Amino acid sequence: MKLGIVGLPNVGKSTLFNALTSAGAESANYPFCTIEPNVGVVAVPDSRLDYLTAMHSPKKTTPAVIEFVDIAGLVRGASKGEGLGNKFLSHIREVDAILHVVRCFEDDNIIHVDGKIDPLRDLETINMELIFSDMEMLERRIDRANKALKADKSVAASIEVFQRVYAALEEGLCARTVELTDDERALFFDTPLLTMKPVIYVANVSEDEAASEPTDNEGYNNLKAFAAKEKAQVIPVCAGIEAEISELPVEEKQMFLEDMGIVESGLDRLIKASYSLLGLISFLTAGPDEVRAWTIVKGTKAPGAAGKIHSDFERGFIRAEVAAFSDLERLGSMNAVREAGLYRSEGKDYVMQDGDIVLFRFNV
Repeated sequence: MKLGIVGLPNVGKSTLFNALTSAGAESANYPFCTIEPNVGVVAVPDSRLDYLTAMHSPKKTTPAVIEFVDIAGLVRGASKGEGLGNKFLSHIREVDAILHVVRCFEDDNIIHVDGKIDPLRDLETINMELIFSDMEMLERRIDRANKALKADKSVAASIEVFQRVYAALEEGLCARTVELTDDERALFFDTPLLTMKPVIYVANVSEDEAASEPTDNEGYNNLKAFAAKEKAQVIPVCAGIEAEISELPVEEKQMFLEDMGIVESGLDRLIKASYSLLGLISFLTAGPDEVRAWTIVKGTKAPGAAGKIHSDFERGFIRAEVAAFSDLERLGSMNAVREAGLYRSEGKDYVMQDGDIVLFRFNV
């Protein structure tokens, strides 16, 4: 699963990517510094792994991971090819969700492509380029459907859905704001609209605003009001400070955060929100060899989860022995969980829950 980091040039995308991945992506004070997208794999912060590691003292601990892609800054006219726009839009098309970075702080030393900070205008500039690209793609899709209608009248229902989404795009709304059933959404499988991808808006704020929600920042408040209409999250992050924190030794990071009065780093909140945005959850396995978080899509049943570990586990699935992490943490030991009758045996129809601690039984 990939999340693409998008936004105007010089809003902090590569700085944020560097902080997320410690990969050292080039970050410079001029547009189009990033041409080919940088890609980094990031561990998902999970205190449950720390708890299980302390309990089992395993040889290794393996967290869940997600992939971030740093995509070059888009500019007005990107949908028509301005600023290498076609290339950058194709990169966005390849990701599963979007982190849209919006600059919400003033700094005369950092160039702004429009000469002045205006978070809502900047957001709408990017969204409109994505909308224009989607309209062009949907026009072609509607045209093909109309031609098919002559031979197959059932296509009419699909055309109605396409036209409903197109009407929203014409009004300047993103496709994700249109309420669709699962069947209607499936019609877009071979027409992947950019504005239908789930999004988190990342408000890049000043160092002075890093410790708490910047409610006095007008640009941030405007951004939140806009996102609320899309039912999207806004996460304030000071990319510069987060990049500094990411370079510190592990033992110094917490001290740095405490000195600044920060309870949880903006990056940790952002990574967790990104994981959730993709519809992902983690189940856990624990023992002396390894404590590990395994990534599955929410709604996955036990055999499918077993297959994440090894195909033989799914093929020969017998049962899953399951305990909820919350029960283990509350009672203090797996023996106590068993004694309380909370250690369960689940079959093939069991839907996995986030934080399940599992032992799979199988036979091949």
